[in-house]
Amino acid sequence: MTEVLAHFKTEIMAGVTTFLTMAYILAVNPSILSACGMVGSKVFAATAISSAVATLVMGLLANLPFALAPGMGLNAFMAYTVCIGMGHSWQFALTAVFVEGIIFILLTVFNIREAIVNSIPDSLKKAIGAGIGLFIAFIGMQNAGIIVGGATLVELNGKWFSGAPMVAIIGLLITGALMAYKVRGAMLIGIVVTTIIGIPFGVTKYVGGSYLPPAPYFFEFDFSEILSVDFLVIMFTFLFVDMFDTVGTLIGCAGKSGMIQKDGSIPNCKEALFADAVGTTVGAMLGTSTVTTFVESSAGVVEGGRTGLTAVTTAILFLVALFLEPLFGSIPSAATAPALIIVGVLMITPVKEINFDDMTEAIPAFLTMIFMVCAYSISDGIMFGILTYCILKVLTGKAKQISVATWALFGLFILKIVFKALA
Repeated sequence: MTEVLAHFKTEIMAGVTTFLTMAYILAVNPSILSACGMVGSKVFAATAISSAVATLVMGLLANLPFALAPGMGLNAFMAYTVCIGMGHSWQFALTAVFVEGIIFILLTVFNIREAIVNSIPDSLKKAIGAGIGLFIAFIGMQNAGIIVGGATLVELNGKWFSGAPMVAIIGLLITGALMAYKVRGAMLIGIVVTTIIGIPFGVTKYVGGSYLPPAPYFFEFDFSEILSVDFLVIMFTFLFVDMFDTVGTLIGCAGKSGMIQKDGSIPNCKEALFADAVGTTVGAMLGTSTVTTFVESSAGVVEGGRTGLTAVTTAILFLVALFLEPLFGSIPSAATAPALIIVGVLMITPVKEINFDDMTEAIPAFLTMIFMVCAYSISDGIMFGILTYCILKVLTGKAKQISVATWALFGLFILKIVFKALA
């Protein structure tokens, strides 16, 4: 009985930690999508509800400890490229997301997406996990203002010793010490303590506002241009990026939790992919961009989350957030950044298992990792990894090592490059 209670407590703690590390999406997503004319409070509600629905499906159907929410990057693509840059309405953009979600459901039902996950070579699976670790640490440093844009593209903030950057560094040291002492719930404790430390620094501020849950949009679609070239290009862009972001995150998080089986497959992979397909479809119906598995799920995995109970806990907290928007909005990025950075440290460990003596394995693995960070995209990292893997194997007479499924993935990425050129 004691072991059962300890397991239950661990899963709950992991779910809370995952939620706290990704709660920023509740503030960031409405901010981004409001740039194209959408109402922030409605997008907030859509974000919370679609995240809860998708994460519940992940927990109850797939029994995996991963959480989902509207993905960063694609929300910016929707607002700044589709709406502002190309001049389309946000209703047009939501329609493209909705159609993409329906296609995702069909691809999942017919096991096409699961086949894609299993087709990725073992060395690249390890590189994806390590690359996501670097990516998530980079996000944490950016969120805290430790790393900023500069003359060299990115640089150390000249004022890293004050304000949010300083609070994040203090939080990193505290959380790191707790991790070294193997304190249970170290990252959650670190987030809470860092939030408190941020008060005298002026970093943690109570947002304020109404505690009544706002209403989302509902079926705000525009099908009048569904057969246009623009629509097809935009829809397939959403499709490709979302597909490989989710695939990459699933592989990375499953690898960290030891869930990848000997044959390279992920348990309940089909059900996991179904969760983000449902989330994307529901999200579009309610008024938000594509829903995808979040790399921040790694924080919960590191805290010991191994079952769907972790995801269910996170989903419940997303629903609770509907009533506590001002409170959750008061947790600063500086408080969650230390957890993201430490997750990055822990996720890079699979890199030790990559055969760096074989350049046809080493170069694709390295490009997978570095492009995730430099291109700020998990899917771009996977793309460069797969493309260089296939090409190098052919050039060195090792084409037989490439499976038919991997060649199919190679073809998909070539199509992605073509669609991006047309966009």
